[in-house]
Amino acid sequence: MLDHEKYMRMALKEAVKAYQQGEIPIGAVLVNNEDGQVVATGFNLREQTMDATAHAEMEAIRKGCQALHRWRLSGCTLYVTIEPCAMCAGALVNSRIDRLVYGSNESKFGAVESIFNVVNHKLLNHRMEVVAGVLEDECRQLMKSFFHMRRLQNKARKQKQHELDC
Repeated sequence: MLDHEKYMRMALKEAVKAYQQGEIPIGAVLVNNEDGQVVATGFNLREQTMDATAHAEMEAIRKGCQALHRWRLSGCTLYVTIEPCAMCAGALVNSRIDRLVYGSNESKFGAVESIFNVVNHKLLNHRMEVVAGVLEDECRQLMKSFFHMRRLQNKARKQKQHELDC
């Protein structure tokens, strides 16, 4: 049995890396179910790479496929700090991941439980176990902190621009 909190803490460390680089702080860790070894990690890189698909989950999936030399990630669990969006949920299904463990729901983009249920849709050929709410408060707080900081930065930028215009 995998220690969900242990791996979610690793995902949170990845999310902090994103935060420190000005990216939306979402982190992911891909784990081999059999031996508990971390196969790959990822964090959001959209701003740096100018790539709309550079989400934490996608980064971990890409690295995992390379590390295991296969596109099927059956036998693996993906830990992610925030509920995956539709693109990432679709990638989870396509990569045949066995289990998804996430921290906090995402009411605007969540495609596991909040808005859609892509990972366990009855018409798709693959479904996975889902465990939600692992270290939920920590995951949610990191996001809140990031967006609070971003609002303050935007307010300061607007104030400075206003002062320059006057």
